[in-house]
Amino acid sequence: MATAADYVTQDEHGILRVGQTRVMLDSVLASFGEGCSAETIVQQYPSLSLEEVYGAITYYLAHRQSVDAYLTQQDTAWAEARASVEQSASPLVTRLREEAIKAGLRQR
Repeated sequence: MATAADYVTQDEHGILRVGQTRVMLDSVLASFGEGCSAETIVQQYPSLSLEEVYGAITYYLAHRQSVDAYLTQQDTAWAEARASVEQSASPLVTRLREEAIKAGLRQR
C-alpha cells in the first residue's frame, strides 16, 4: 500500500514532483487552492492519475509547514528568475512590453 510520501518525489534540482511525472507539486496545489476538484486536476494534467492527485494533496496536508516553506522558496526563486529575464530583455522585447502597457494589455 502506498503512503502519502510515495506520491511526492524530489528531483535532482530539488523540485517536488507528483509521483514519477514531471508535474510539479506547486501546480497541483495551485489548482487545488483555486477550488479545483481532484478530477479537474487530472483533466488539467493527464499524466496524473486520480490516486496521484489525492496522494499529493494528502502529502501536502500531512506536511503543510515544510511544503509551505518550499512553496515560499519557489516563489522567491521564480521572482528572481523573472527579474533577471526582465533585465536582460532584448530591445525588441522591451519595446513590445511598452506597447502592451500602452494598449492596456499589461501592467507595469
